Amino acid sequence: MATRITGRRWKAMAAVLAAASGMAAHAVALASPAAALPGGTEYVNLGDSFSAGSGVAPIASGQLPQCWQSEQNFAHIVAAESGYRLTDVSCGGAKTGDFYQPQYPGTRAQLDALSPSTELVTVMIGGNNNDTFAGAMATCIGAWAVSPGAFDPCKSRYGAGLFEPITSQTYPALVKALEDVHARAPRAHVVVVGYPWLLPATGGCFPQFPIAQGDVPYLRDLQATLNDAIARAAAETGTSFVDMARVSEGRDGCKPVGERWIEPLVYSAQPVPVHPNADGERALAREVAAVIANG
Repeated sequence: MATRITGRRWKAMAAVLAAASGMAAHAVALASPAAALPGGTEYVNLGDSFSAGSGVAPIASGQLPQCWQSEQNFAHIVAAESGYRLTDVSCGGAKTGDFYQPQYPGTRAQLDALSPSTELVTVMIGGNNNDTFAGAMATCIGAWAVSPGAFDPCKSRYGAGLFEPITSQTYPALVKALEDVHARAPRAHVVVVGYPWLLPATGGCFPQFPIAQGDVPYLRDLQATLNDAIARAAAETGTSFVDMARVSEGRDGCKPVGERWIEPLVYSAQPVPVHPNADGERALAREVAAVIANG
């Protein structure tokens, strides 16, 4: 029999999800790719919790606990495999605005890590702008909790309203951020990474994601819109783009342990749900390394 989630329980889930968005990304070992840059390359990693590897143990030494930056995130893996000198300023919850100002006391504006001597930059950002990921998922969980028998209560209520800020606000913010990365590090190969699929194309999985069945493709379309904005911003600024949607099909948070690259909201195997697990970080590292190798 289906379990009914009360208003109190859905609020708790939404709180967990919102807290997760304020943390960082994930990763672990990598099969040796051909390095396009020499060992000792000056490498800087920027971005949010997906970039920081939030939830994948252990937290990198010397990092603020609030950032939940893993020493096994994709940037650390790529740097270790290729002998790059890594400066990682990624931090959970980061938005493009945090490229320009300190996110927490004890941090610095992320762009301040760049210099004319920087040779490689990786970036993963955008999911927290306008609260796209955590906010939209919490909104759709709330819509399901209010109308548990409805097919697509979130889409029916909000329609294009959740999509519009990506086009009008996130996209130009991404363009500006990438332009400023190039300006601060004019010699660098700059690589921006898209987000792997959080949800399947259809169906969903209850209770791992307590979302109405018809709202699963709605949220998936929202993520596709964000990834498209990132790809277009990359093309506009001469930045290399890593298409994680292409390779992460069938690896979403509804898949079983051992197959999934993303942890579900409920029954997550790590403390930061709806984020890449160690396998997901390894996959990110493989794809990033391949793009670096191709110049």
